[in-house]
Amino acid sequence: MSVNEVESDDGAETYPSLPATSWAVLGMLTHGEALTGYDLKKWADWSIGYFYWSPSVSQIYAELKKLEKAGFASSEIVSEPGERGRRVYRITEAGTHAVRNWSRDAPVEQPVLKHGVMLRLWMGHLNDPEHLKQLVHAHIADLEKLRDKSIARSGPAQLDRAWAYTVMSLEWSSRYFQAQIDLAKDLLTRIDRADAIYAGRADYPLDAGPELED
Repeated sequence: MSVNEVESDDGAETYPSLPATSWAVLGMLTHGEALTGYDLKKWADWSIGYFYWSPSVSQIYAELKKLEKAGFASSEIVSEPGERGRRVYRITEAGTHAVRNWSRDAPVEQPVLKHGVMLRLWMGHLNDPEHLKQLVHAHIADLEKLRDKSIARSGPAQLDRAWAYTVMSLEWSSRYFQAQIDLAKDLLTRIDRADAIYAGRADYPLDAGPELED
């Protein structure tokens, strides 16, 4: 595979042009363990899935093939007596160099927000307020589960200094989910106000005054 280099502003070659998913997989290999694609899937679900990406096993293996072809990962078959052999992957020195440069030099990108619940609330004029509130309550329940899982994941990781940045990321995730919960709860009061304004029973601003009744 031909890997194009991304140049810095001064023209120096810094890191290869690869999709962010490749860097995520390579980053998981930087912890030094030999891992199978299934191991990497579990690691992703345990950590980066809370703030970036929760891949399928097939996606993981597709990225591993790219990385191995580029010389950034190597693999071998290992087996125990009586067990089927497993293909495990390690990061190479070139891979470590590349992912370090990418993590340092890649431009900061704006997070992409695709909020399905908000898309449906944007179409709130098509439904009654109580139905919209049910959607928000379901959304809050999902967020609470994610918050609690991210908190639970960070606990065991605190036993090993090597996971300090993982713990930091998981703690950020739990605070992010809590902030989303707070925003969602605020929507529950704003839905009635928006409905009243849409129906001509009230005027802007949206957050003015107590909840209106018919």
